[in-house]
Amino acid sequence: MLSTRLSASLAGLAAVALGGIGPAAAGADTDSHADSRDHGRGRTVHAQLVDRTGAAVGRVTVSSRRGVAQVELRASHLTPGWHGFHLHSVGRCEGDFTSAGSHLNPDGAQHPDHAGDLPQMLVRQDGRATLSFATDRFTAAWLLDQDGSAFIVHSSPDNYANIPTRYAPNGPDQATRSTGDAGTRQACGVVRRR
Repeated sequence: MLSTRLSASLAGLAAVALGGIGPAAAGADTDSHADSRDHGRGRTVHAQLVDRTGAAVGRVTVSSRRGVAQVELRASHLTPGWHGFHLHSVGRCEGDFTSAGSHLNPDGAQHPDHAGDLPQMLVRQDGRATLSFATDRFTAAWLLDQDGSAFIVHSSPDNYANIPTRYAPNGPDQATRSTGDAGTRQACGVVRRR
């Protein structure tokens, strides 16, 4: 009896380690909304990051399947330290990159809950960075809408609008709620089909 319970418990732990338990872990599609976004098919898009001189400084690849996007970034020739990294709502990288519009935000949320609010990027002392994460805030298919989208690397870290009232009596201001105070746009990449 104890052996049977132990075996069942180990099997449960193995299922959690492999991504959870229940139908989702077994590969069943339990989210019809997610499936409607990319029809359950895998899709891959990419963006070539360029700096303001037009020099290539990196590449972002987004592969999605069943409502989950896997984002992979590799970059070089950047300033060491933390940088905000966002997905913007317009697929244009001109001038100072404000042509890319604001953060992707189809739900009208406040920062850091925009669909385009992504994890920070840490650039090493040699100017190189890698970043890899999964998100269900968008899929590759979403990024190819009528006006496209673009990835932006900012000059400063993103504070995710985390300004407690003990520092600012009214909390974060509207600029912080919009951008996370991530600074100027240092690199930009228009999302394209692979």
